Amino acid sequence: MSQPDLAREAGFEFMPKFDERGLLTAVVCNAADNSVLMVAHMNDEALNLTRETGVAHFWSRSRRALWKKGETSGNFLSVKEILVDCDQDALVLLCQPAGPACHTGANSCFYRRLDGEVLVRGIS
Repeated sequence: MSQPDLAREAGFEFMPKFDERGLLTAVVCNAADNSVLMVAHMNDEALNLTRETGVAHFWSRSRRALWKKGETSGNFLSVKEILVDCDQDALVLLCQPAGPACHTGANSCFYRRLDGEVLVRGIS
């Protein structure tokens, strides 16, 4: 393992490893019960704003724009803790949601499960 990899994987310095598009994957979980609320992406600016403000910011790949979760809906995600994976290319944001996390109005974007070839509403 190279020195930079060793430092990133075994060290104590935060060294986010953005992909070739400049993004990290962010899994958002409810801090109260650890349920998965949504998955989004963060660029350097979104990560910095999230850390500075305590409110989740993301990079929209489809709109190619920065967005503050809840800016239009009021359903902000207050970040309580950020977990970093072993090679620092993915994050888990433990958040207190101020309403539904999904743009459909569902509490979580993961409101369906795959049953064979069919999506079934509700999770078991």
